[in-house]
Amino acid sequence: MSVIWELDFYSRPVLDEKQKKQWEVLICESPTDVRDNANELFRYSKFCANTEVNSVWLREAIEEAIAQASKPPDRIRFFRRQMTNMILKGCDDAGIDAFASRRTPVMHQWINQRMETVYPSMPTYQPSSNPSVSYPDSIPQPLPDALEGEKWMFVSLEAASFAEMSEWNIDFGEAFPLSMMELDDKTSIPGLIVFSSRAQPLAAWMSGLELAFLKVIPSDGRAPTRLTLETGASEAWIIANLSSPKLEQEGESFEAAKVNAKNVHFLAVQSDPDADSFAGFWLMQELYLA
Repeated sequence: MSVIWELDFYSRPVLDEKQKKQWEVLICESPTDVRDNANELFRYSKFCANTEVNSVWLREAIEEAIAQASKPPDRIRFFRRQMTNMILKGCDDAGIDAFASRRTPVMHQWINQRMETVYPSMPTYQPSSNPSVSYPDSIPQPLPDALEGEKWMFVSLEAASFAEMSEWNIDFGEAFPLSMMELDDKTSIPGLIVFSSRAQPLAAWMSGLELAFLKVIPSDGRAPTRLTLETGASEAWIIANLSSPKLEQEGESFEAAKVNAKNVHFLAVQSDPDADSFAGFWLMQELYLA
């Protein structure tokens, strides 16, 4: 199984001796399986003076992290678009492929935790709001004709059900331990199952897209309410048009259930409703920095 890291390189609310904000690189291993223990996954952090912020310093930090890790990463994910050029350059110079991605659950959780408990305990802490992270509006694209599902349905599973996910027969997918989200076992995790006679090609195609989250986009008067799959840094794909009041209500219920589950949800791909295996299964979370 490939090793994936999540990376952030940005200023923090901590001042140096010249009263300038210090920068910090954070690197953590991304969980890919519900059996992963988030507390045991590799983590690395290092502060950087704002006069040294460049791709050379970042490359050296990445190389230092690699030297400390038990395994080097196969690729690195990052979410902060304004740092794209520097991060891509630093990673490339370190010999690691990097991708802009909104699938960085551990990094978002780690940054929020550090904003609440770590930085405020430092003597040069300068209170400030956590800089928001915005993404460009995605223009949803139709799925390739050959990959459209014949049927789909909203479903839900209790959080406790995912304890057995390691025993499910899944060809393509990615997940993270729900324990790191601190959800009650009874919490209803909403999801979507897509049924397709071409389930295997559909799941294989999705596995290369850096799946981020599912989102219901309300009608703007010109286009109907849509269920979209957000991928990469800014891409979106139309899974279905919710063009009836009943489907719109189901979409609203799906979004409400997401909020109740800390935005955790899932996407599954199967050949038919009677299948006892999954061509694809992804556990996802719509992320934000608080």
